[in-house]
Amino acid sequence: MEIKIDDLTSSEVAELVKEHLHGMAVHSPPESIHALNTKELQNPDITFWSAWEGKELVGCGALKELDCQHGEVKSMRTSKKHLRKGVAGRILRHILNEAKQRGYKSLSLETGSMKAFEPARRLYESFGFQYCGPFSDYKLDPNSVFMKKDL
Repeated sequence: MEIKIDDLTSSEVAELVKEHLHGMAVHSPPESIHALNTKELQNPDITFWSAWEGKELVGCGALKELDCQHGEVKSMRTSKKHLRKGVAGRILRHILNEAKQRGYKSLSLETGSMKAFEPARRLYESFGFQYCGPFSDYKLDPNSVFMKKDL
């Protein structure tokens, strides 16, 4: 698997981000969706990676800089055809390594509290993320859980 910085201009990446947003809309009320579209992911404080096996897009993930010591995991998504193959773990490991290289002291994330997000929560737990309160501009929300890992 090759994980590379992506400019979000390919049709494959646009489709995967669209799939991600659709998945959020199916399981979360609109006011509780914090996923970003392709234009928002092109913000200079966000680094977006795509993961490929040959010419096939298998997943994506992003890292948002909240400040010089704190980052946020964003837009983790595995292509439907590649679920349960370790794609998300490889992308998350890549993001964690990048955060450490940048000198971040901690990494946070927001994900859904509903059953559909249970696999994501288990993944983050397996990497040492612990539940915490809201961070950055997030507010308490029964549809969200917040997690943090000290680096």
